[in-house]
This record gives sequence, structure tokens and C-alpha cells, in this order.
Amino acid sequence: MRALKIAATGMSAQQLRVETISNNLANMNTTAYNARRAEFADLHYQQISRAGTVNASDGTVLPTGVQVGLGVRPAAVSVHLAQGALQQTNNDLDLAIDGKGYLEVTLPSGQTAYTRDGALKRSAEGLIVTSDGFAVSPEVTIPDDATSISINAEGEVYGYFAETSAGQLLGQFTLAGFTNPKGLEAIGSNLFTETEASGAATVSTAGEDGLGTLRQGYLEASSVDAVREVTELIEAQRGYEMNAKVISAVDQMMGATTQVR
Repeated sequence: MRALKIAATGMSAQQLRVETISNNLANMNTTAYNARRAEFADLHYQQISRAGTVNASDGTVLPTGVQVGLGVRPAAVSVHLAQGALQQTNNDLDLAIDGKGYLEVTLPSGQTAYTRDGALKRSAEGLIVTSDGFAVSPEVTIPDDATSISINAEGEVYGYFAETSAGQLLGQFTLAGFTNPKGLEAIGSNLFTETEASGAATVSTAGEDGLGTLRQGYLEASSVDAVREVTELIEAQRGYEMNAKVISAVDQMMGATTQVR
């Protein structure tokens, strides 16, 4: 019976949906995290009788035909791009992107990655880095004698020193934009790398070319809606149970055929 395999694909699909939801809930407090959504498509169809074919008995054309579906398959796990709420931290090195765009990060391998996690830190050499120690590009170094720093909406970093009241320009952060941000590949640690699907990065000054601006002393919260996630979790659980009941029903039907005398 095809129903056994069909129901099995349904259970597998609901399992993937639950795994996606659980990852969203686990990242409720992850800075700048965007919720994921599991998307599905129907599998192949067995064409027992094709629509539009000629009925051999009387020459009439079949209006619909007989097509038997063979289940469901995962089509994508798509990122729901939505900006999270901006939370004030009053930390000089916390940056939130208000709008579109990503900060550039240089990995130890030399590869460029991208992130919206603006919880930046200062290395022992004064270099501004991510929480994992990856340098933000373009590199900005804060001198040891700087008493404070200021980062404006365009990403310009100014250092202030005890001997002068005027700020000294230390560097400027840029933002990267993509034609299809959903095509970026997540590699963990709030980092993404570009792919053929995302297109090449377009680097520009914050506030230009449709990119957002930077806000010092703020962090972007996760965009996960806990109520929605729990609701979808219940739906996925019920869907899993219903497919399991189909398997149980088919098992009873197969048992009935073996008992025919």
C-alpha cells in the first residue's frame, strides 16, 4: 500500500518542521536572529490515467484522469527577514543596524563573512572585533589612551582623548547589501557567507544605496515571535500524530487482508 510510504514522508516533514521551530525558540535571545520557516512541496504523482487521453472504449477524452500523489518533500528552510526591536545597552561598542545591511567580518582563513550582530568588543591590540574575536572590516583600532569613542549613523568612529575636546577620526565602518539576502549561507556564530543565490555583496556607506544606518549603544533583538512558534509547534505535533494514525490504519487494513479465508 502506497499510504505507508506517503504517511512516512508526512511524518518526516513534520519532524523537520518541529526541528526548525525548536531552533527558532532556542534562539529567542540571540542577537539579530531571524526566524526560519520550513516550506514543503508535494512529491511526484503516479499517472494511472492521464487527463486528456482518449478513452479507448468510446473515443471520448478523459476530463480529469487519475493521479495518485506519493507524499511530501522539504522544499526549503527559508529565513523570515524582519528586523528585531532595538534594545538600548549604552555600551560604546554595541551597534545596531537600523534597516538593511550587514557588517563585514574577516575570518581567520581570510574569507569575508557578514553579520548583523553588533555586540562588538575590543581586542588586546585595540582592534574592534566580534564576540568571537573576528576583526570587523574595515579594521578600526582604538588607541590605548582614548577615553571614549563615538560612532555616528554613517559608521564614522571618533576617539576622544584627555588632552583635547575634539574627536579624532579613527576609521569608518561600511555595510554590505545583497540582492537576495535569503540566499546567504548561515555558518553559525551569527555569521553568513555569500552564495550564488545571494549574489555578490554591494558595499557602501551606511545610509546610502538603500542600506540602513548605525545606532551606537543599541543591539538588535531576535525577531522570533514566541506565541507564533508555540502555535506552529502544536500544529506540527498534530500533523505528526495524524500521519502516525494513517500508518496504524494501513497496518490494520493489511492485517485484515491476511486474515481473509
